[in-house]
Amino acid sequence: MKKFAFLPVSIAGGFIAGLIGKKIFEQIWGVIDDQEPPEPKHRDISYGKLIAAMALEGAIFRIIRALFDHEARRVFARATGEWPGEEEPEPE
Repeated sequence: MKKFAFLPVSIAGGFIAGLIGKKIFEQIWGVIDDQEPPEPKHRDISYGKLIAAMALEGAIFRIIRALFDHEARRVFARATGEWPGEEEPEPE
């Protein structure tokens, strides 16, 4: 039941991570290129530049999301005494 109580925290965390990740990506992209980051909706862009931008943006989002999610789980566990997830990875 306590794991269900963690669900809103997880959803909010995804939203916050998205906002933070986008800001970080924009700052990093500004160092890489003086133009705005390419998006699929842009007509005249190279595939290489689009792939690089999407890969960088995706990596940044995943890192920010994972850090937020893990820390939120640690805080939740300290507050409730129950870890909302698996204790460790399953062996192969």
